[in-house]
Amino acid sequence: MNQKVSGALLFLAAFVTLMGIITAEAFYPPGYSTADNEISDLGSTRPPESLIFQPSATIFNSTMWVAGLLIITATYFLYKSCKRFIIIIPLGLLGIGVLGVGIFPGNVATFHPLFAMTTFIAGGVAAILSSRVVSPPFSYIAIVLGLITLFTLFFAGLFIPILGDGRTERWVAYPVVMWLSGFGGYLMNSKLSN
Repeated sequence: MNQKVSGALLFLAAFVTLMGIITAEAFYPPGYSTADNEISDLGSTRPPESLIFQPSATIFNSTMWVAGLLIITATYFLYKSCKRFIIIIPLGLLGIGVLGVGIFPGNVATFHPLFAMTTFIAGGVAAILSSRVVSPPFSYIAIVLGLITLFTLFFAGLFIPILGDGRTERWVAYPVVMWLSGFGGYLMNSKLSN
């Protein structure tokens, strides 16, 4: 039962994240571009001239709070279910990172980048390591999604001139969201591998 609860919470975290970003984008003033604007711009742009637009900022930051808490809670239930630290640790760090992004928007220059980087790295690593506890074909999909995130993150300089900051960041973030959704679905319906 704990595994199913964990799966449901992870699936909801993915849903909340995706729909929260879409909703915050819809309420952002004209000029927001998925090519040029980072996802976190929805909460606040970076200093020195930070811009905060409502209600987008409240929607985005609240979304990150809720999604982070859902992931952290899901990690607890997964821990109660299986004690597989190979997935528990990076999943918990992912939840902490997402929560931190909501608590410290882009205008908080000291903490926001730290939590954003924790989110992306932990998310990519969690996706890859989850392949050790799930069976094919999802194990292969998880590896691919994690590698897309980490490769794009670490070689962003190659992609930004082609895709722009915003699209490049989405190639980092959205594979993690898709993995969360898939992993949540897997946990609700299948046993973890030994």
